[in-house]
Amino acid sequence: MKKYLVEFIGTFFWALTFVTAGVYGAGAVDGGAGALNLAPLAVGLVLMAMYYACGHVSGAHFNPAVTLAALLRGRCEGKEVLPYVAAQLLAALVGTTAASILVTTRAVEPRVLASAPTLLAEFLFTFALVFVVLNTMTARANSGNSFYGLAVGAIVTGGGLVVGGVSGASFNPAVSLSLCMAGQLAWVDLWMHLLPQLVAAIAAAYTFLAVCPEDR
Repeated sequence: MKKYLVEFIGTFFWALTFVTAGVYGAGAVDGGAGALNLAPLAVGLVLMAMYYACGHVSGAHFNPAVTLAALLRGRCEGKEVLPYVAAQLLAALVGTTAASILVTTRAVEPRVLASAPTLLAEFLFTFALVFVVLNTMTARANSGNSFYGLAVGAIVTGGGLVVGGVSGASFNPAVSLSLCMAGQLAWVDLWMHLLPQLVAAIAAAYTFLAVCPEDR
């Protein structure tokens, strides 16, 4: 049960920060010549802290794509997949609700997405995120390292800065659900996030096993 509790906590703060700062605009500050969006940095910092806090308990997936990759990589038992994902999705729901309470003045319009750029953006950086998690948190060569949280926070921040304007930079099916609940992602466009994220998770898992065959 403790694994699922920390999965809920970590995913909750990921969704809460993402929606509050990235969707509702609490992460934007006046930069003089224009608004400076600090949302990717906020998400990366919160996620880094949560990885350090929870990694030793549950592996700190906080993301159904990571859970799928961990299953394929052999670091998550099949019987644990549904409880992990259920905790993550519930956390996204509660985190989005909390964000809507925190930010009372908000005007969100659904993002108009171009399918090809969105699919590519979500695939590339979900792959990068999952690949980083597997290599820093599950590889024998990096066992006991102290940099895994920083690495994960950095890739999420970088991805948000690079493709945030293209796809919304979710890289996480649970957070994509939060985007729909918050009104930034139309429900009919949800597939443009879920499909590349899940495919990327599978690709990252098998790429990891190819690069690190000793970890099979």
